[in-house]
Amino acid sequence: MSTISELRRILGTCRTLAVVGLSPQWHRPSFFAAKYMQAHGYRIVPVNPSAKEILGERCYPSVTAAAQDHAIDMVDCFRRSEDIPPIAQEAIAIGAKCLWLQIGVVDEPSAQMARAAGLDVVMDRCVKIEHARLFGGLNWAGVNTKVISAQRPRQLFY
Repeated sequence: MSTISELRRILGTCRTLAVVGLSPQWHRPSFFAAKYMQAHGYRIVPVNPSAKEILGERCYPSVTAAAQDHAIDMVDCFRRSEDIPPIAQEAIAIGAKCLWLQIGVVDEPSAQMARAAGLDVVMDRCVKIEHARLFGGLNWAGVNTKVISAQRPRQLFY
């Protein structure tokens, strides 16, 4: 379990985030979290082999490919728990400082492997929620999607 001081240190020092599983769809949690972090000064490096660009940034097919163009501090994983072992190995191989597994994602063997290699590991937590909680961004409402309104829409926006 990560303490408040550990989370503050991680979020204060890890400024370039490779977001594995970042969706190009605005309504997905990965998109919202990455957009929030980008708006708060973090460099987002999308890792999604099926997209060319997300949030104005070039997409990469893997963490290893992203590390060829960027110094990755944190590997933020929006993938299922069973998909984590090879991502953890990539995070270790590229010299990332932190392996962050989003809410609902827990893989203790990968966490132990990453910790043994000197990485900080955060599991079952959202990087956006923790940043907002620790750095005062709880009032950040997100993007203007026009989804929340007092008027009933005539048609769905999507």
